[in-house]
Amino acid sequence: MDDQQLLRYSRHILLPQIDIAGQEKLNQSHVLIIGAGGLGSPAAMYLAASGVGQLTICDHDQVDLTNLQRQIVHSSSAIGQNKACSAQQSLKRLNPEITINPVDNRVSADNLYQLINDADAVIDASDNFNTRHAINQACIAGRKPLISGAAVRFDGQVSVFDLRDKNSPCYQCLYPVEGKHEDMPCAIMGVFSPLVGIIGCIQAAETLKIILNIGKTLSGRLLILDGLTMHWRSARLYKDPKCPACNQS
Repeated sequence: MDDQQLLRYSRHILLPQIDIAGQEKLNQSHVLIIGAGGLGSPAAMYLAASGVGQLTICDHDQVDLTNLQRQIVHSSSAIGQNKACSAQQSLKRLNPEITINPVDNRVSADNLYQLINDADAVIDASDNFNTRHAINQACIAGRKPLISGAAVRFDGQVSVFDLRDKNSPCYQCLYPVEGKHEDMPCAIMGVFSPLVGIIGCIQAAETLKIILNIGKTLSGRLLILDGLTMHWRSARLYKDPKCPACNQS
């Protein structure tokens, strides 16, 4: 790192758990973020500010006026732009030293495996079960840590599925494909603006801890937040021995 980088990341470097070696590791890392909406916005901003050297951001959608209440990586001037490209512009202003790769098309089985293969960690900031299950399957195949979050109305949840570990549960262990789970889009249900910031920031924190191999992650735990009462619950997660996704990898 040069002198400017030492200054930029000095508050990280002061932490003995990170130091110069850890910051250099962040500078050399690559994180894939799927979704540049309410969760992906704060996650991407904190990872960019923290000096993660390369971020690949996937989102096929366009910025809409209704997004601006919570999707803080986008501004009013970005209305009508693709969200991944809008996020790239904002993040480059935040930290011009890092590389931002926007992917402005819908992720599919055809490109998801390659995108995940090139990353050190994957943040699922998507908003539907089909995409989440596809991401989970690709992370299982690629043995990549998956940092998953969700938020709707006043309810949020976040967990880590560290699929580098064969004993780790996967997303499908928690939400089976055949389960009775309905997508609840914000356009119908609404969402409390700061809630996505809280969950997205936790996703960023867990991602940094995974890259740095520090502390204790949320692997094997599900954090659940009631935003109306600020009451947190923590539930243990276990690998399902009959899970068709992670027990055939």
